[in-house]
Amino acid sequence: MARDFAFLSLTFLVLVGLAACAAAAEPSGVHMANGIKIGEVTQQSAIIWTRLTIAPERNRDGFPFPDVDGGRNAGADLSIKKLTGGHPLPDMEGSAPGAPGQVRVLWWPEGAPDAPIDTGWRPVDPDADFTRQFPIEGLAPATQYLLRVEGRPSADASPTCSLDGRFRTPPEPDAAVPVDFVVVTCQDYPRRDNPDKGHEIYRVMKAIDPDFFVHTGDIEYYDKALPYAPHQALARFKWNRLYAMPYQRSFHCNVSSYFIKDDHDTLKNDCWPGQHYGELTWEQGLAIFREQVPMGAQTYRTIRWGRDLQIWLVEGRDFRSPNSMPDGPEKTIWGPEQKVWFKSTVSASDATFRVLISPTPLVGPDRENKSDNHANHAFAHEGHELRSFIGAQRNMIVINGDRHWQYASIDDETGLREFGTGPSSDEHAGGWSQDDVRPQHRYLNLVGGFLRVTVTRVDGRARIRVRHCGIAGDVYNEVVIPAR
Repeated sequence: MARDFAFLSLTFLVLVGLAACAAAAEPSGVHMANGIKIGEVTQQSAIIWTRLTIAPERNRDGFPFPDVDGGRNAGADLSIKKLTGGHPLPDMEGSAPGAPGQVRVLWWPEGAPDAPIDTGWRPVDPDADFTRQFPIEGLAPATQYLLRVEGRPSADASPTCSLDGRFRTPPEPDAAVPVDFVVVTCQDYPRRDNPDKGHEIYRVMKAIDPDFFVHTGDIEYYDKALPYAPHQALARFKWNRLYAMPYQRSFHCNVSSYFIKDDHDTLKNDCWPGQHYGELTWEQGLAIFREQVPMGAQTYRTIRWGRDLQIWLVEGRDFRSPNSMPDGPEKTIWGPEQKVWFKSTVSASDATFRVLISPTPLVGPDRENKSDNHANHAFAHEGHELRSFIGAQRNMIVINGDRHWQYASIDDETGLREFGTGPSSDEHAGGWSQDDVRPQHRYLNLVGGFLRVTVTRVDGRARIRVRHCGIAGDVYNEVVIPAR
């Protein structure tokens, strides 16, 4: 009898121990390793992007990707197994696997935390990389808002993660107030300048505390190694890895953003509709971009920011003709509907300064072997059309991405000014010779960094100040343009 009792006692202790081990092995809820993104902010609305993850941070100790050759070769082995060296994708360095669960957003004007507005709990979408975007309405112009995003594993669970953020809404069109914003292009995880924290420019730009941020595209490079991303799973992996970096994550919790796509974060270099990259189709590329950033119904849009500034963000991939098509009136990058929209909204605007922010150049100069933008001969007809229209406008300039060097140019035919942001890190700079200064150039520098633009009034007269900044915020070039 005593022996039976001892056996039962031992069995009970073993079962309790096993239960405790199982409980310890269970995930401690859900997390938000990718932070949040606050996008498409207007005087009345915004979109809050969220994603739930298994772990609170990216996999810092995972396997490095092997240096596999042949990312652009049709006959190369681009299987996920080959690209990971045979390891499961979650085991790779930088991975941030998604998790099912629910999220909600609470927001309130700064100084009024007692009555937050609550979106209610909504599930993340496993088919959209465990993301959820929340359009919020009813905002007031020229107001600082605070928000909190919470996540939980299920409807009957308590929140296991939360993040705080903030953003400002634009002032009304008749308000003559200063505006300060930043613009970047071309960022790549292997070419980040701080291996542990990400791209240094995000730390510097956060300290500036701009009113808003614009990314002109090439946010990721599907067709660059470590790894190449010719599959949906690898394309999403690259987004998740990049936005789990602390600098990027902290910045996007505190600054509202507008995102534009280009070729490398759609599919591959110089791509156009109907193409594919490995198993990644054109349609999948478009869907992944919308999935990974806060984006409204239209990929081209205009935003008014007070009396003295209006910006236009244009779409350069969805409607374009093949680059190989003979040039002429029918060949287009923007497509006829977008061009009609652009010209009509620019003509109707009474903003003091009007700024086109384009994923690719209109003025350049660009390399002779390129055929993907309006500065190239391949799209000379439409390029001339757009430069002529914009150059005839009062107080209108172009800011562009895509090129891996900083520059400022003036078109000798129309007088149109263009400012190229340069890439997001010094390691990413290249593609031009520092000694190759062309007649259009007013500034040329093969460095990384960002563009900072401020619109202010001095003695009642508006002026726009454009600064090319290095990765540490040093000002390399400055142009001040008084309003005409």
